[in-house]
Amino acid sequence: MERYMNLGNESGVSSYEIGEDFIIVVFSTGKPYRYSYGKAGRMHVEKMKELAKNGRGLNSYINKYVKYDYD
Repeated sequence: MERYMNLGNESGVSSYEIGEDFIIVVFSTGKPYRYSYGKAGRMHVEKMKELAKNGRGLNSYINKYVKYDYD
């Protein structure tokens, strides 16, 4: 797992793990959620990977676009 940089200092995301066709996001509650191409869609997963690496906007993106689309 990689530590989420949280450059906006307001994220509920604490860490993440990137796979070829998925991303696992761990929130501050400690609960992990796996978002995959099959459920959330390729476009969303790839955007989430980008946001995770950049350390900003991941929590907001999840809440807006894929909140319940985890595996």
